[in-house]
Amino acid sequence: MICTFYVLFGVALQCLCYADVTKAATANPAGGGLSSEDRKALQDSPRFHEVHSTRDLPAAVVALCVDDNGKLADPGQNWNATDAITDPTLPWKRLIWAAVGGDYYVVHYERGGIAHSFHVLVAKLPKGDGKPKIIWQAAGRQLKDYSAFLDALRNGKLNDQLVYGH
Repeated sequence: MICTFYVLFGVALQCLCYADVTKAATANPAGGGLSSEDRKALQDSPRFHEVHSTRDLPAAVVALCVDDNGKLADPGQNWNATDAITDPTLPWKRLIWAAVGGDYYVVHYERGGIAHSFHVLVAKLPKGDGKPKIIWQAAGRQLKDYSAFLDALRNGKLNDQLVYGH
């Protein structure tokens, strides 16, 4: 009886973990939301180009995404993807991709641990300014590229109500 309960619980938990997030992408718990001006700028996809290394981003933007130890792994690098720690010196977060368009930076990264999650952070860093401003952040599923991000944004597949331990 108990074994059956645990099996059913495990199956139910897996279904919840892989379900699409359906909350509308409209508000940021830190205050404000994705303004229509920012949304329009993000949807101007030709102005954005993808990057796949933290070295291709300003250090101040990377600092918005790092783990508690100030680390963010590049794609393909080792990191702590689960709560089974293999190396305590490895980062708990890893860049998937980022996109740069003028003053805007969109960073898609994953966070490891007991609850593996995927995050999107949108920041604005005007030229000559040393401190970026977080415009919007959300959690959802893994997004293949910037085009997939725009699709998820349009279809409400990103949750900005809960930022899952950003």
